[in-house]
Amino acid sequence: MSVNVRAAQAKDREELTPLMYEYIVDFYQRPRPAIEKVHALIDMLLEKEKGIQFVAEKDGKLVGFATLYFTFSTTKAEKITVMNDLYVIEEERGTGVAQKLFKACENHSKENGYAHMAWVTAQDNRRAQRFYEKMGGSVADWLSYTI
Repeated sequence: MSVNVRAAQAKDREELTPLMYEYIVDFYQRPRPAIEKVHALIDMLLEKEKGIQFVAEKDGKLVGFATLYFTFSTTKAEKITVMNDLYVIEEERGTGVAQKLFKACENHSKENGYAHMAWVTAQDNRRAQRFYEKMGGSVADWLSYTI
């Protein structure tokens, strides 16, 4: 069956929540945020003002998601998007789901006049790096820091 990628809807909240926990806790091994915080994030993204979330659906089940946040670039003096998340469940990796989610983010950025789409991945996530290079991405001149 084919995969349908679309903007997340309110009806997706309950099914999207465990996917986000799988991404946060299992994949990136980060502390589990309170469910209220995850739901608040999903709800904020549903408003499509500060960001947007896309979901991949196969056979009526969510199998992945991607998140775009809207911000600005001072050096470009224009609005940009940041793809903060791209996650596909293990059994669907390598099937084209990630490409469809990525393209949904890229198309949204282009169609809405954003100067560019940026994203980051962990330094040891070689699979993601190969994927992003395949999608036409290149390593930026900037280093990312957090505090």
